[in-house]
Amino acid sequence: MKTIELNHPLITHKLAILRDEKTGTKKFRELTSELAMLLCYEAMKDAKLEKVTVQTPLQKMNTYMLDEHKYAFVPILRAGTGMLDGVISVIPNAKIGHIGMYRDEKTFKPVNYFFKVPKDIEKREVIIVDPMLATGGSALDAISLLKEKGVKKIKFLCIIAAPEGIKLVEENHPDVQIYTACIDKRLNKNNYIVPGLGDAGDRIFGTK
Repeated sequence: MKTIELNHPLITHKLAILRDEKTGTKKFRELTSELAMLLCYEAMKDAKLEKVTVQTPLQKMNTYMLDEHKYAFVPILRAGTGMLDGVISVIPNAKIGHIGMYRDEKTFKPVNYFFKVPKDIEKREVIIVDPMLATGGSALDAISLLKEKGVKKIKFLCIIAAPEGIKLVEENHPDVQIYTACIDKRLNKNNYIVPGLGDAGDRIFGTK
């Protein structure tokens, strides 16, 4: 599946503020949540609806609704939690799982330290959220862990993506659809996205 990049004036505007090194923690968190909501909106375009009957103030009518209990969000810790409020605002009744990873600063490879998902995760469509898709290592591991649990349909939402990370995920998991607000130029020698926005986790939690 070809990665879907959201090209929209509002997203470009919000990304410009997010990238700015002068943007403080509070504003950075708010924008991360807002962009996550917009990404989730786009990712749900293929959602299947179920026919229901509702009573309006005037009469009964047939319409369609989403079965929210068929979905789960899985943020990659810790930065992915910064996107949770945004995606939950779109599907409030979705279950939440967590995958904990950190990057080894010498090998640049992800190290897994936590994995907790709903017991019936294999029955749900899972949407992984992480602000940055850089090398693709964390995304690859997260997808593999979920597939080992029997998950059949997975989507990956990120705010910024590097071509290198996209290529790795598309080659290894061609069935996983990636949604991103912007595809940046490249990775630098330290495997940070350029021009990027810095370390998303540090900026969300104010740890630098």
